[in-house]
Amino acid sequence: MNFITCKLKFIFFLIVSSISTHATSQTVGTIFNTSFSFDGYTLLSPNSDTRVYLIDNCGYIVNSWNTSYRPALSSYLLPDGSLLRTAKANNPVFNQGGIGGKILRYDWNGNLIWDFTFSTNTYCQHHDIEYLPNGNILILATELKTYAECIAAGRNPSLLTQNELWPEFIVEVEPIGIDSGRIVWEWHSWDHLVQNYDNTKNNYQPSTNLPQLFDLNYQNNNSSSDWMHVNSIDYNEDLDQIVLSSKVWSELWVIDHSTTSAQASSHVGGNSNKGGDILYRWGNPQTYFGSGTQFLDNQHDVHWIPKGYPNEGKIMTFNNGKSRGWSSVDIITPPVDSNGNYSMSGSIFDPQSLFWTYQDSIASNFYSPRISGAQQLPNGNVLICNGNSGNLFELNNAKVKVWEYINPVTNSGILSQGQVPVFLSNSVFRAYRYASDYPAFTGQLISPSVPVELNPNTSHCSLFA
Repeated sequence: MNFITCKLKFIFFLIVSSISTHATSQTVGTIFNTSFSFDGYTLLSPNSDTRVYLIDNCGYIVNSWNTSYRPALSSYLLPDGSLLRTAKANNPVFNQGGIGGKILRYDWNGNLIWDFTFSTNTYCQHHDIEYLPNGNILILATELKTYAECIAAGRNPSLLTQNELWPEFIVEVEPIGIDSGRIVWEWHSWDHLVQNYDNTKNNYQPSTNLPQLFDLNYQNNNSSSDWMHVNSIDYNEDLDQIVLSSKVWSELWVIDHSTTSAQASSHVGGNSNKGGDILYRWGNPQTYFGSGTQFLDNQHDVHWIPKGYPNEGKIMTFNNGKSRGWSSVDIITPPVDSNGNYSMSGSIFDPQSLFWTYQDSIASNFYSPRISGAQQLPNGNVLICNGNSGNLFELNNAKVKVWEYINPVTNSGILSQGQVPVFLSNSVFRAYRYASDYPAFTGQLISPSVPVELNPNTSHCSLFA
């Protein structure tokens, strides 16, 4: 080895060592970014804080909203520049994780322009909402069914350990004024039950292998009133369909939104002519067939990849893997035709394999047993929110990290650079990257101010044109 070669190798070693040492000094905020990260702004709504931040790829705040509530749990930046988010209403009956009850909307400047409460002793909004193209809002909610109502529907009383159930329902609300709304459509899972316990009830079937219905006595080791625990809702305008994610059933459900409310309570009507029955379900065929490969495991953030994006029309989910001990981000190709109909392989819905998946090379290194989400970006990258650790990172097409950010906002305050968050203290439900040409930014003065963390060190970070 000659002198020049040795010298070049030594210089390379010094450069790599310098980069490595500098990277380890970053504990919160932007850990690194590259020219391959997608150009845009990330919406960050820490679970422990009432504030919502919009940051650039170096972690500088370009806008923020100081609200009066912690999230419960979703937040969205709408095309007009307003912030739509959920909040806790302190419901006295419903106490499951993700319970909310309020939907708030703030303009770009932080002014509260809509404050709607959907919370009583018999129902309550939770987890997620969905903003529709017509300006209405789909509200995911749970409703109270008493012991008597459950028995009357055919529930096995030995499974009613808490003497009531909280099944899921959806309402579509047209916002009115500053604090009101009109329900223009609704769907209730309770209208679509089957059971083989009590043959005196109308919904009795000797076999519950009916994928269009919910088995009233399906347990999956869950004995709480929070029987289904849906944690996300998404809408597909082209299909006029809704997808829901049931954490407890480890399954996604697709229903028809083209129905009237009356049709949604029945088994006929709408584009599918199946009323409010399940059009498609995937992830755990044991819920309706009793066997088959289980792909999903306590998943979150089930949604269609938007039109115009790579992999448009496919379904993405953060597959938490609570039972297996490691997480993945999965994409499937739903077996749907142009008329919105879904195919099956025998008695089980397709597909029987994943289209795309990401997991760490050491599986347990990427793991969040709760919350979390993922987003396909317009350039093909994927933004992932590891919710428990408040760790956001972006992968390119080769599944290589090109950007990483650690939420510095904890339940004991905002950390200074150099401090390491206590596990779970800086959790984030989800995060979204909005392209720099997203309509919300039209006419706005986008001027980065300071990073979220205290005493920041951003000398390692630069933005690329």
